Amino acid sequence: MTVRNPLRPLTGLLVASALMFGPGASAQDDGPYRIAWSIYAGWMPWQYIGDSGIMDRWAERYGIEVEIVQVNDYIESINQYTAGAFEGVVATSMDSLSIPAASGVDTTALIVGDYSNGNDGLVLKGSDDLADVEGRDVHLVELSVSHYLLARALDSVGLQERDVNVVNLSDADLVAAFDDEAVTATATWQPLLDAVLEHPEANLVFDSSEIPGHIKDLLVVNTEALEANPDLGRALVGAWYEMMTLMSGDDAEAREIRTQLGEASGTDLEGYDRQLAGMRMFYEPTAAVDFIESEQAREAMAQVRDFSFRQGLLGEGAPSPDFIGIEFPDGEVLGRESNVRLRFTSEYMRMAAEGAL
Repeated sequence: MTVRNPLRPLTGLLVASALMFGPGASAQDDGPYRIAWSIYAGWMPWQYIGDSGIMDRWAERYGIEVEIVQVNDYIESINQYTAGAFEGVVATSMDSLSIPAASGVDTTALIVGDYSNGNDGLVLKGSDDLADVEGRDVHLVELSVSHYLLARALDSVGLQERDVNVVNLSDADLVAAFDDEAVTATATWQPLLDAVLEHPEANLVFDSSEIPGHIKDLLVVNTEALEANPDLGRALVGAWYEMMTLMSGDDAEAREIRTQLGEASGTDLEGYDRQLAGMRMFYEPTAAVDFIESEQAREAMAQVRDFSFRQGLLGEGAPSPDFIGIEFPDGEVLGRESNVRLRFTSEYMRMAAEGAL
């Protein structure tokens, strides 16, 4: 269902493929531009955008062709994007940094769709005190956003990762493992989090609402492809915010759309709405612009970058967290200005906010 799994930066054949194809190598000036998406509550709208004809209408408006492609494996979709098979992909901010950017692919965060605001959490058995995590085995998907959440939780009570033992498990095994008497701590995301919390001894002791803006869900695109044809950005952003308007209301059409999205992701309207409630969805482009231009967003990205470096996710050749430059909408760069590989832009979302698309 929801899959926000980890991977270390690309090496070997995949890096060679990325260098061989080069950024945007698969696209002509008018396309077809291929955008990969995978199942998660905040990314399900791309299915409807593709199937309903919304994307086709916006692409036709700008004289380009865009294909919206579902990839069942989230990390594989990012790998394929990094290797040049797609011009865009949905990804968290941490994975955008640690996979394509760390592999040398200049990547632009075109749409900031949401951030986790309770959908990710740390659960303990037999205690509602976060400090009691000390000394426990914490079961999670290693190097994922759950691992990052754990690091932030530990920091909030003066602990470090060495004060616990991280046990790597597949997301497919986390819920069943929590039924084992010996497993007393788990970090995971929705809808797995709800399943874990059904255990009678489970206590949610920390969740992503305590680190707002840190776990961001994005649509990222290849910077070279975007610069070669800015109409790609206009079409994608236009289609996205048309969809946000359609699905965000409480009228019959909006409920029907969310029902379809919920069923496509393995739940129903109630379950899908509950997942959306655990996210800060930016239904309005002005809200997304205000957030990504804020100091809050910069500070969150700095902490994500530092965690990624400590875990070796910025590549073997990264001598410090500053090795990869991260550019924000005002042009300020966090890290090395000569090696900018991840860029946050508000240009196209601002166009949507101003009705200029």
